[in-house]
Amino acid sequence: MSSPTTPILHWTENHLPHHARWHSESRIPVPRRVIAADDRLTAATAHRLACEGTALLWRGDYPNARQLLTAMGRRVDRKPVPAGGDPAQTFHLHRRARGHRARTLSRLLVLLDEDHTLDLRRAPDVRRACAAAYGPSGGPMAVALSELLGVIGAFEWRRKGVPVPALGARIHPHYGVFAPVRGEYADLVARAPLPARHQTAFDLGTGTGVLAAILARRGVPQVVATDAGPRALACARENVQRLGLAGRIEVCGPVLFPEGRADLVVCNPPWLPGRPASAVEEGVYDPGGAMLHGFLDGLAAHLAPGGEGWLILSDLAEHLGLRSREQLMDAVRAAGLRVLGRLETRPRHPRAMDPADPLHRARAAEITSLWRLTAV
Repeated sequence: MSSPTTPILHWTENHLPHHARWHSESRIPVPRRVIAADDRLTAATAHRLACEGTALLWRGDYPNARQLLTAMGRRVDRKPVPAGGDPAQTFHLHRRARGHRARTLSRLLVLLDEDHTLDLRRAPDVRRACAAAYGPSGGPMAVALSELLGVIGAFEWRRKGVPVPALGARIHPHYGVFAPVRGEYADLVARAPLPARHQTAFDLGTGTGVLAAILARRGVPQVVATDAGPRALACARENVQRLGLAGRIEVCGPVLFPEGRADLVVCNPPWLPGRPASAVEEGVYDPGGAMLHGFLDGLAAHLAPGGEGWLILSDLAEHLGLRSREQLMDAVRAAGLRVLGRLETRPRHPRAMDPADPLHRARAAEITSLWRLTAV
């Protein structure tokens, strides 16, 4: 049953009024104008209506809906963001273009029935994927087809797992939790020298629990993993159980620092200062650098004598003009910390080697570092 604050989508179909709950992981407001659409709708008309703010509730064939979404995306992409120029301006233009694309494509909607069934011709069974992402059904719910495709893809990742060579095992990410598909940061944690005393460790913002698992596999007897998100906490607990590490890793939250002190405190905060547009982007964008500064400002008070804090951070923000190295070092000194050492690695993901990416110059120069910090 919907609560008084649940957004409701209203539309008219066959001259009769209809309604359903509205859900958007990207926090897109409930569309005000909605029309029913089917296989007769052309991509040009769909794109025009979506750009005008009209949502299209799909009633036709499911594969045709996917083809229509792809065709709409091609039309949105006809005006690419030019590469070169001021990096910060290019980044903001890129973010704006991505936001426009997401909003436009989010206006092609589908309706999930009482049990998360997608009642369209030739539609796959999406019930398990939707239950994993959304929880128990609360009645018919309208979602963007683009979001549903993300839910389906995330469920496959969760089912099959993502191989993490530094762990020698697979991690199974949940929907809305940043997946460890970029192995650089995991590799750094796997090869950094542990402090002389390493009986306890904190992993702040654990996400899938991958770094906590690496620390436990490296011989740290007691690891406390924290996160602020309920999805991440559930995901980390499941992975810890799956890896047989429940006796050595405690997952708790929502909190950044747990109580007490540790010999080692590890944090891999979102790398770019900015506002996330969806739950998944919370693993990439850190509004105002809040988590980064929260980690630095609280680290000295949570380190055991002789302990270390490991900050895993990309310098992509520096190449984009969003944060300077001087600002980072000023924050370290202001927190009563000093740098013991630093390990570096280059990115291996495809976008770092794609010259068509408007941010290619910054991505190609990116370095991910593990900063070894200690209290002054």
